[in-house]
Amino acid sequence: MCFLPGQVCRAPPHGAGPAERSRGGAGCTAAGAAPARRGGAGSAEGRLRPRGALARPRRPLPARTMPRRRGCLPPLLCTLAALSLPLLLAAEPRAKSCSEVRRLYAAKGFSQSEAPSYEINGDHLKVCSQGYTCCSEEMEEKYSQQSKHDFRNAVVELSNHLQTMFSSRYKKFDEFFKELLENAEKSLNDMFVRTYGRLYMQNSELFKDLFVELKRYYVGGNVNLEEMLNEFWARLLERMFRLVNPQYHFTDEYLECVSKYTEQLKPFGDVPRKLKLQVTRAFVAARTFAQGLAVARDVVSKVSAVNPTPQGTRALLKMMYCPYCRGLVSVKPCYNYCFNVMRGCLANQGDLDAEWNAFMDSMLMVAERLEGPFNIESVMDPIDVKISDAIMNMQENSMQVSQKVFQGCGQPKTLAQGRTARSVSESGFSARFRPYNPEERPTTAAGTSLDRLVTDVKEKLKQAKKFWSSLPGNICNDEKMSVGTVNENECWNGSAKSRYDFAVTGNGLASQVNNPEVEVDITKPDMVIRRQIMALRVMTNKLKNAYSGNDVDFIDISEESSGEESGSGCDLQQCSREFEFNTTEVTGNSNKSDKNANTSAATRSGLSQAALLLSILFLALQRQWR
Repeated sequence: MCFLPGQVCRAPPHGAGPAERSRGGAGCTAAGAAPARRGGAGSAEGRLRPRGALARPRRPLPARTMPRRRGCLPPLLCTLAALSLPLLLAAEPRAKSCSEVRRLYAAKGFSQSEAPSYEINGDHLKVCSQGYTCCSEEMEEKYSQQSKHDFRNAVVELSNHLQTMFSSRYKKFDEFFKELLENAEKSLNDMFVRTYGRLYMQNSELFKDLFVELKRYYVGGNVNLEEMLNEFWARLLERMFRLVNPQYHFTDEYLECVSKYTEQLKPFGDVPRKLKLQVTRAFVAARTFAQGLAVARDVVSKVSAVNPTPQGTRALLKMMYCPYCRGLVSVKPCYNYCFNVMRGCLANQGDLDAEWNAFMDSMLMVAERLEGPFNIESVMDPIDVKISDAIMNMQENSMQVSQKVFQGCGQPKTLAQGRTARSVSESGFSARFRPYNPEERPTTAAGTSLDRLVTDVKEKLKQAKKFWSSLPGNICNDEKMSVGTVNENECWNGSAKSRYDFAVTGNGLASQVNNPEVEVDITKPDMVIRRQIMALRVMTNKLKNAYSGNDVDFIDISEESSGEESGSGCDLQQCSREFEFNTTEVTGNSNKSDKNANTSAATRSGLSQAALLLSILFLALQRQWR
């Protein structure tokens, strides 16, 4: 084979011997030059000889004087090499262009100078395939960070919708409940001022304190509703007892004795018992439901702040950006492949699902209570009417109440003439309020009603169930994350553009022991998520108590709690009949009081006639007042 410019190959003459072959019968000559002929003009053999003269034999040169020309091959090999040269050149691999990878890499905000223009050897790659690649070492590292960023965004994007829903509904409920209390207080104040005038103004702090405590309970204060309401009625009895007995002087000790007979004498009829039951149930349900919405909002916020493990980050990089390094920028991950990666990266979130679903069920149960027997709107709207009815019951039955109190606590001292306190009748304690009809009740607070709020939030709660177990699938349903359930043979399976053959793993941390894509340490649960699971359990227990009408801090406040529905109230005539001291409870205590009174009279026999005269005078005055 000839390598010098302008040379061509030639074959030796037919029949030439070895000496001629070695002497130049074959080899390379300058292009266009005729090969030296045997006996040519330039050789001794080419000179003219006499006809018939014999040629003089030549002595062959030594072998060392006849070297083969360097760079020349036998003609057959030369011919084959000449024919195969174009094939060899065509078979030589050409480096593929990485222009599209570079463009997309720069579109992510990275420096295009870090991306090669053509494929390079991938020995430097740690996660992606180490064959020919369009990724430099810097690119793989930045793609790793980008995959974490994309994963977090995918989780937050889906979680934000849920978090926003709970946040907005909590604000709406909270605003509604607070405004409902403000409206109820204002309504009571306006109506009592018109009806009772100065007498109410002089005792208005008693009612203000009631609403202060109700508001404090709602916002999470340490208030026992039963004790607080009992205290309200006891204080109201003290004030009312003075008003219906203006001719007597009552010391603080005497009024304390009066308050002890509140439950026994039922001076306000059955209103305190029923109102206490209704208020307790309604406020427990309202406060717990609002707290539940706030807890749901906070749990979603904390759990959605994902931070993948190093093993998870490797799996995310391999799924999202390793196909870019292969130049497969338009090939998306297979759906089941994406599912396994997301199940592995969200393993701890999957464990939240059971407690989350139980929590949602409890919220729905309390929501139903708010629509029905525990409707705080139906309790607070007519609370001024109910308290007014209780006051009227006390006025109408003031004589019987006073007699029982005098028997139990002793006869009070009579005020000096001219210092008698102003009577109830003189103060205008006579009117009753007409209750609202449901048709007349306007939209009360926050521009809406409780029924509308509950109906709306119930639908949202149903949609929120199984959110965490369905999160991996919802992420992979995004066309940016996977190819979906179609084109299963034209997707990235982690190593090539082909079908993904592994089965999808189960949900939760324990199921990831067989995850083919993500190495998950099932012995190390995420402590942040474990704390949220405990928070959901605590809130679920509160909701179950609220569903039964009980706060977590105390047991049912009434024997009738299992059967009576709140908001039922009572008919005015029925309440009046029930108010007539009935039954064995008062009889037994009154007999005991009579015995105490007789004992006291025996020791003070000199005062018995005076007491009788005072009683007759009291009855006469009572008739005049009525």
